[in-house]
Amino acid sequence: MQKLSSSLEDYLEQIYIQVLKNGFAKVTALSNALNVRKASVTSALINLADKKLINYEPYASITLTDEGLKLSKRIYKKHIVLNKFFNEVLKLDNSAEIACAVEHLISDKNLAKIEKFISDNIY
Repeated sequence: MQKLSSSLEDYLEQIYIQVLKNGFAKVTALSNALNVRKASVTSALINLADKKLINYEPYASITLTDEGLKLSKRIYKKHIVLNKFFNEVLKLDNSAEIACAVEHLISDKNLAKIEKFISDNIY
């Protein structure tokens, strides 16, 4: 799998969330969700399309390629697991913000350890 910058991971994750909701993503929705200018979104989309992670044409709906879907699911899973850990286990006030920061740094191996800890201790 490709290694992306934290920013591109955030875009890919948000595209995945939009695709889950609507079947596609749009520049304006991404701009609003990420609180960035449309020009920044367009630049990121071109970059993700060049990496063959999304299907993007100006003024058209944005969808994920097969590789983009795999990668975005992995990023989203990291966010969900980490948010659950920081919120339900550690009971941190700003769990979503911390999860968003840590998801870009944590390895799959360490994430699996946290996921196991959660399943062994919460359910």
